[in-house]
Amino acid sequence: MADIPLIRNFDAGAAFAFRNRRPVRVEEFLGEVRRLADLLPDRHYVVNLCSDRYQFTVGLCAALLRRQVNLLPPNVTPDLLKRLSLEYPDAYCLSDGAVQPPLPIETFHYRQTGSTVSASVPHISEEQIAVIGFTSGSTGQPMPNPKSWGALAKSGLAEFERLGVAAYRNMSVLGTVPQQHSYGLESTVLMVMQGGLAMHAGRPFFPSDICAELNALPRPRGLVTTPVHLRVLLAEASELPSVDFLLCATAPLSPQLAIEAETRFAAPLHEIYGCTEAGQIAARRPTQTQEWRTLPGVSLHADEKGTWVRGHVEREVLLADVIELRGRNAFLLHGRTADLVNIAGKRTSLAHLNFHLNSIEGVRDGAFVMPEEDDGTVTRLTAFVVAPGLAGETIMAALRERIDPAFLPRPLCFVEALPRNETGKLSRVAVEDLVTRLAAKVG
Repeated sequence: MADIPLIRNFDAGAAFAFRNRRPVRVEEFLGEVRRLADLLPDRHYVVNLCSDRYQFTVGLCAALLRRQVNLLPPNVTPDLLKRLSLEYPDAYCLSDGAVQPPLPIETFHYRQTGSTVSASVPHISEEQIAVIGFTSGSTGQPMPNPKSWGALAKSGLAEFERLGVAAYRNMSVLGTVPQQHSYGLESTVLMVMQGGLAMHAGRPFFPSDICAELNALPRPRGLVTTPVHLRVLLAEASELPSVDFLLCATAPLSPQLAIEAETRFAAPLHEIYGCTEAGQIAARRPTQTQEWRTLPGVSLHADEKGTWVRGHVEREVLLADVIELRGRNAFLLHGRTADLVNIAGKRTSLAHLNFHLNSIEGVRDGAFVMPEEDDGTVTRLTAFVVAPGLAGETIMAALRERIDPAFLPRPLCFVEALPRNETGKLSRVAVEDLVTRLAAKVG
């Protein structure tokens, strides 16, 4: 099998990252990778908890040089880290200090050394397992998904090509998503490494900080975010910096939000569709089309079980979504298989309902859930909504215009915020907790 370069498409002396608003040149990055590789413990697995995106990437690459597998958990709760230490007894943590000790696993602290420069680019066997990513837990317990270096590198390059990022040579990329998540890994780390881009090392949270950090980056510059983050940013920032590229994923994006984002940022907005099991699969520009087009090298086919994907994935993966194929490389997405709802003989999906709920003007965030009855059936839906200043009847009237009466929420519950994780998803545990708290209040 072939060896694939660790990075490519960089000019000599180009910026690989911007850290504390200082450019880190590609040669500095390669030198730091080699130095850290020499310092790492001699193990097989490393839980890469570095919150600094640049240091995470150095750790990822240093582990590759040492043939160590990066474990990327969906969260850093002591319980999950303890379970990882039991399932991977040879593992240790690589930390830059953002996660506070004590950790239930041996920890190696990232430390920077001198500024020795190395200009050589390592090549890694495409068969080498690079990471084990874990599902977010939105549909149950996190499950491991091994990915080879070849799959990761090809995925990053396919995204670079499919989204036309080559038109923005040396683009700076700021992400509001964690790099341990598959979307953050692919779009803020791998696409940078394979496309000759420059990453922003931080992950600003507040809208004012996001705007300030974007303004500090040279153009061309892009923002990689989620619909939840984007909605807050558009609602709270009176002035937005111009960018050249916008990318969204992890949740359905309403047409209204996409149009507003493109208008206020003066940039095209693209969406990525994928899953942890298969990685990124397709992309679209939602202001222009509802159809998704697969990334280069990715193909779909359907059988009686559902829709399967092959390409830069490790194996054929059965997708957990209802997909309507439109030729070899295009499809429509109708929501997750597990989200399908059947009430009074009528069928829809939670994704479809959430789409219409979040399309209502004044709704900041919202989600339908399916509380089960004692016999396991679903006879009614509940919706939780963040909509300061709106009356319940206003929302219900808007829903009556958009969805079948059988799917109207009973009840509609106002909350200050939905317990979304760092990527904007609602885990099954979080949804169950919302329903439990509602039942206790009603009782």
